[in-house]
Amino acid sequence: MSDHSVLHVKGRVLAGPDDVRDGLWVVDGRISYDRPVGARDVRTVEGWALPGLVDAHCHVGLGAHGPVDTDVAEKQALTDRETGALLIRDAGSPSDTRWVDDREDLPKIIRAGRHIARTRRYIRGYAHEIEPEDLVAYVAREARRGDGWVKLVGDWIDREVGDLAPSWPREAAGAAIAEAHRLGARVTAHCFAENSLRDLVESGIDCVEHATGLADELIPLFASRGVAIVPTLVNIATFPDLAAGGESKFPQWSAHMRRLHERRYDTVRSAYDAGIPVFVGTDAGGTLPHGLVAAEVAELVTAGIPPLAALSATTWGAREWLGRPGLVEGAPADLVVYESDPRADVRVLAAPRRVVLNGTVVS
Repeated sequence: MSDHSVLHVKGRVLAGPDDVRDGLWVVDGRISYDRPVGARDVRTVEGWALPGLVDAHCHVGLGAHGPVDTDVAEKQALTDRETGALLIRDAGSPSDTRWVDDREDLPKIIRAGRHIARTRRYIRGYAHEIEPEDLVAYVAREARRGDGWVKLVGDWIDREVGDLAPSWPREAAGAAIAEAHRLGARVTAHCFAENSLRDLVESGIDCVEHATGLADELIPLFASRGVAIVPTLVNIATFPDLAAGGESKFPQWSAHMRRLHERRYDTVRSAYDAGIPVFVGTDAGGTLPHGLVAAEVAELVTAGIPPLAALSATTWGAREWLGRPGLVEGAPADLVVYESDPRADVRVLAAPRRVVLNGTVVS
């Protein structure tokens, strides 16, 4: 009998915000809520079980200077796995990580292709750097390369202005988003500033990463269109250091970054209160380490999001948003077991007791 033929998760299973069950079984890597007939040599793990956590903004295969070797990408994915992140939306990577799909011991990845940025308006080595007239063609290319998502860089520092500025004219963005939707892909965009948001949302974008510029007057627009945000608060925590590093050359930009940082919690809480979907993402990869999903959930709670909603943002709600199953009958057994109830204190997410991937206890 293989290691994952019969596994009994004994304890409390948080299958949904209002769906708490007394244990589950794993048979041949899949979930069952009925004890298998004649089961022998059953392995048991005990505790509080959640669906495998979701990191909805993570970059496997990306380092500080661009793509990394396969062994480094593997270590990144394993680090995420050890912290319970078993489903990753890779929000832009120059590396081909399709090989991960053949590994049952690594997290499942939903890819957004490679970042698409304006020429000299993003981190060197990360993105396709193009001009607006080529945007539709590159969006079509990455829509075909990805797993149902495309990633734009919606704004970045404009050296001539000395501050953050939108990357794309509204007409170009609208045509590109329409092309992605025609090809069955959703579109998300990196956006720090305020002035890039209205055009992207009114052009039909599906999600905004970071969204630090989500001012009060824009919140009703996001809410009415159902545009999700992934705040990446563990990344926004780096803004003061970034501002200090650029102050001598771009003082206007530095002051702007500090203001965005100062109001980050108010921005996220106001978005949640207005009904805007909020999901957990760490922005791991590049300059941030992997394995920060528990810290990001804690940051959402610090911002004022109720603990159960913060848990949903990395479990049930996030999986539904991405079209992947949770702890339902017959689904792949991807789950994390904790010593105590994470609803009572989300900080328990930082210390998984067991990580189960495709029915196998991997940690």
